[in-house]
Amino acid sequence: MYRYDSHDQTLVDERVAQFRDQMRRYLAGQLGEEEFLPLRLQNGLYIQRYAPMLRIAIPYGMLASYQLRKLGEIAARYDRGYGHFTTRTNLQLNWPKLEDVPDILADLASVQMHAIQTSGNDIRNTTTDQFSGVAADEEVDPRPWCELIRQWSTFHPEFAFLPRKFKIAVTGAAEDRAAIQVHDVGLRLWRDRNGEVRVKVLAGGGLGRTPMIGEVVREDLPWQHLLTYLEALVRVYNQFGRRDNKFKARIKILVKALGVDEFSRRVEEEWAHLKDGPQTLNDEALEAVAGHFVEPPRREVPGDAIEAFERLRGENRAFARFVTNNVTGHKVPGYKAVTLSLKRREHSPGDVTSEQMVAVADLADEFGHGELRVTHEQNLVLTDVPVDRIEDLWQRLEALGMANPTVGTLADLICCPGGDYCGLANAKSIPVAHAIQERFEDLDFLYDLGPLELNISGCMNACGHHHVGNIGILGVDKKGEEYYQISLGGSQGNGASLGKILGPSFFRTDVPNVIDKLLQVYVGSRQPDETFLDTYRRIGLKPFKERVYA
Repeated sequence: MYRYDSHDQTLVDERVAQFRDQMRRYLAGQLGEEEFLPLRLQNGLYIQRYAPMLRIAIPYGMLASYQLRKLGEIAARYDRGYGHFTTRTNLQLNWPKLEDVPDILADLASVQMHAIQTSGNDIRNTTTDQFSGVAADEEVDPRPWCELIRQWSTFHPEFAFLPRKFKIAVTGAAEDRAAIQVHDVGLRLWRDRNGEVRVKVLAGGGLGRTPMIGEVVREDLPWQHLLTYLEALVRVYNQFGRRDNKFKARIKILVKALGVDEFSRRVEEEWAHLKDGPQTLNDEALEAVAGHFVEPPRREVPGDAIEAFERLRGENRAFARFVTNNVTGHKVPGYKAVTLSLKRREHSPGDVTSEQMVAVADLADEFGHGELRVTHEQNLVLTDVPVDRIEDLWQRLEALGMANPTVGTLADLICCPGGDYCGLANAKSIPVAHAIQERFEDLDFLYDLGPLELNISGCMNACGHHHVGNIGILGVDKKGEEYYQISLGGSQGNGASLGKILGPSFFRTDVPNVIDKLLQVYVGSRQPDETFLDTYRRIGLKPFKERVYA
């Protein structure tokens, strides 16, 4: 993974010192709330419903074991002993004291981490496929390109005050696991007949109050021009994006208003001034970054070990369930990627305790070359586990409560912190998630349902990505009471789609029953090998609506 050079470290250390002085002046009354607001937001510091919240950047979801260990120490020392992994692969601390934040940032800087640009109207954390570098269907490893974007966008002087926040996602695989179609900018890396990397550029996607699917603005950009083209694209948004209404300030509104053809024309016009300029990439620049993402030392796994793994899978039902749902194929024979579930009723989805962080860091050293990934489904991944070590890893994860064999099922739901923490939320999300997990905890039933994505958001900001859930749940406020609106048919991968609202919203206590009725329609209507999404797309919304509101 990428390691800071002296320039990176100096920038981060200087930012910590700068914010320490800003915090000192704020606490001394020398800076007012209005003056302090943009300063704290640029350093990932929010004021939530009950306490401050600090959002820590995890660029493109990659963590070293020593970094996770430090996060565990910070959560234990400065917070309440846990953190929350978000759908943007960041980590949030929900209870830090305001005066402790500069010390937290200093501790983060000691392990090459920060909270820069995790908030504010700037370019946020770039995300990618959690299996990048090891996925069997990968054409191009997106991590070096994500790092180039990170270096280009961090502290970019022109883009520090955009009309609204700006999010980029990158994939280089046949299957889109980065949800590029619902980002401000989505990048699909591919190779032409000569093996040269090309970039498909999408813009204008996003969720929130006005969800939209991104549109293609450039089909085959040569890789050398990635940064100059992004510069032109964001510059057009910065110039023409609305600033009079924050609800209409995202780039998706601009692309929709202009039309994709006119938007693309303006980007091309702006790019003419930047093309072949100083930010044009070359082999030397790419190799310098790609050199940080080398193949780890992997021992050869003998054939009899692979056979023993398959035999154990056939003999041990519990192990077989774990492997089927939490273990993913790998480009190297004899290796797998293993997803560690952060979904159990004892904790909110995405939450992990300090003790678990330290323990998982140890597992990453032992089983994963000291590296792990955060997924936008709020789980963790070890990407390089030899099959003859998976049983041992599984048993260790069982002891940690992180071996739930439910990844990709209804129980692996995405959930924002909601009204239990967030000051913007209209309703609580976590109790709904727990009620659904409790209602549908029978593993045989979950496996019979097959792949099913259920996403929960506490407000229209859609931090829980409810618009792209096969079943989406949105908390709404009706005259001071919490209600929940259900949508169906969303999808975040290839051929992404936005869910359609089922009908009038429900009380919290009704939600599990509503989900049960929806599942009954699916089970009664599906054809062989059909997923929930397949069945929905075939029969439409009407049968589900009739059953629920009968």
